[in-house]
Amino acid sequence: MQLSIIKISGNIIDDDSRLSAFLDNFAAVPGKKILVHGGGKLATKVAEGLGVQQQLVDGRRITDAETLKIVTMVYAGTINKNIVAQLQARGCSAIGLTGADGNAILSHKRTHASIDYGYVGDVDVVNTSLLTSMLLLDKTLVFAPITHDGKGQLLNTNADTIAQELARALSAGFEVSLIYSFEKSGVLLNADDDTSVIGRLTAADYEDLKDRKVIFAGMIPKLDNAFAALRSGVTRVIIGRAEELPLLLTGRSGTTIQHA
Repeated sequence: MQLSIIKISGNIIDDDSRLSAFLDNFAAVPGKKILVHGGGKLATKVAEGLGVQQQLVDGRRITDAETLKIVTMVYAGTINKNIVAQLQARGCSAIGLTGADGNAILSHKRTHASIDYGYVGDVDVVNTSLLTSMLLLDKTLVFAPITHDGKGQLLNTNADTIAQELARALSAGFEVSLIYSFEKSGVLLNADDDTSVIGRLTAADYEDLKDRKVIFAGMIPKLDNAFAALRSGVTRVIIGRAEELPLLLTGRSGTTIQHA
């Protein structure tokens, strides 16, 4: 049984017209499907309005106690429920979830030798039986990037990582396609040239391009997640432009990540 797990980037969420067009395409995706979303710029705007200073390290948000309240409100509240409501309007029976709902995703608070990330979570366990039961009821799952530690503590968790961990866990029971959809046409040879798409990317190619600094910054964790998913049984991983979702699902657009 096929399952599409699709991660949508914050740049699409920030643009109402692009989000609407994406959800048109997503609602039309056949079969079982899960949508994982990030938070876009709204959490930062809300934090600024409340006078809560934000700190990023290598593109990742430091989540102190006040910031955790904000990202939970924005990600699991405003953004998640807006997406769910829009999918319902398109005839797609969607359920909005965080990792805390039904104990769906259990995480632990990240520890780092030199950086205190605050209330940031790294995934430990995905409740596959719960998610499978909902998917078999033809429910579309919409995940916000909030998890929990099982002891009452919510944790801010990277949405790309959530998508990868869901794909890995559910690959035991489904033929999983993992799609990272964002504003670029795929993995690019030249970051300033959106036509320089790498159609196929192997692990060896990836290491070479990292060494030559062709691939850097925010693309590295996305690709690390992609290759980790493949190693764990995910059928295929594709990265590409959100507007081209129907083509991404058939491998006719974007970058296909493969072992060799």
